[in-house]
Amino acid sequence: MAVTQHPAAYKILVLGDSNVGKTCIVHRFCDDKYYDTYISTIGIDFKQKIIDLDGTKVKLQIWDTAGQERFRTLTTAYYRGAMGILLMYDVTNSESFLHLSMWLRSIDENASPNVAKVLVGNKSDMEGHREVSKARGKAVS
Repeated sequence: MAVTQHPAAYKILVLGDSNVGKTCIVHRFCDDKYYDTYISTIGIDFKQKIIDLDGTKVKLQIWDTAGQERFRTLTTAYYRGAMGILLMYDVTNSESFLHLSMWLRSIDENASPNVAKVLVGNKSDMEGHREVSKARGKAVS
């Protein structure tokens, strides 16, 4: 009888203000679909995708969080066990960029100290609407 090898699982949390494109990115990555309509996430949503990483199967458990203030206390419980955090802002909305410090503070308070963080400036395809320059985005540490 053959032993089934289960892929290693990694919990990834997607954070950022409401309407920065978190759900769109998750659906595009997991389902290879693009939705141009806005659907607000209520609380948290969950997707999985198995990828091949250098010849090894890896399961990504992607937790798409709601960005609205009223759900923030709920979503902080999901920081526990996250191995990676995708922190997203909208380059056409400088307010979402200014809120990054609040999100980073929340990550420091609720996530593991060694969690991998990736900053994503979304909606760069919106010609002529950019409010946050590439240089400002790159300067965030």
